[in-house]
Amino acid sequence: FLDCCVPTPYSAKMKLTAILVAPLLVATSAFGVQQPASSVSVHKRASQNPLAKPAFRKAEKSALFRDPTVTRGGAVPGWAAYNEQLDKNPLTAKACTSLVGWALGDLLAQIFIAGGPFDMKRFITLSIFGFIYHGPSGHYFYNWLDSKVEGTDAKAVFTKVAIDQVFWCPIFMSVFFAYLGLVNGDGFAAIGSKIRTDLLSACQGSWKVWPIVHAVNFKFISNKHRLVFINGVQIAFNMFLSIIGTKS
Repeated sequence: FLDCCVPTPYSAKMKLTAILVAPLLVATSAFGVQQPASSVSVHKRASQNPLAKPAFRKAEKSALFRDPTVTRGGAVPGWAAYNEQLDKNPLTAKACTSLVGWALGDLLAQIFIAGGPFDMKRFITLSIFGFIYHGPSGHYFYNWLDSKVEGTDAKAVFTKVAIDQVFWCPIFMSVFFAYLGLVNGDGFAAIGSKIRTDLLSACQGSWKVWPIVHAVNFKFISNKHRLVFINGVQIAFNMFLSIIGTKS
């Protein structure tokens, strides 16, 4: 009776193995990783037939990896939430995107180019323009343009760039100068003079930058991400606009 109660080397080894293996099984179960039934059957058939070659199959999906079709933030904080708002409230999301783009553009222009005391009225004026006009107008214009000119081949991209720069650019710049004039209390004569004086310079500045940017935009960027891409580039261009738009 005493001999059966004394642990043998074999029983101690089995207990140690159980202690080591049990936590591994629990951890694997926690991650939800299970051996596929088909894989078990393959191993059983292979063990029954020693001459059979082992079957190696590439796993189609692993529980350890996330679904690549689901949009997530990744390394950019808030990116998933931003994409969700683009789907649910595209107009508001794009208006807020342009607000941030124009605010940063004027902020950088005042700090690094204009110098002097910070002009809060100018900063607020240009930020509001991004929110009430640039974002909403860009939303409707690019939706319309993508619906009229479909595809991403060279002809479609060239056509979109041409329409954007030849027709949309002068309209946008004219609205921009008219908005600044109205905010400053200028009359229609003064606003018209400002447009006649500076519209060509503003368009020429646009033609040096935006054809290449929009070629990339229309070729590679999805419709809902057009404005966030444009605002990323436009932060620098808005520095130019904030200077030419507020000069006397």
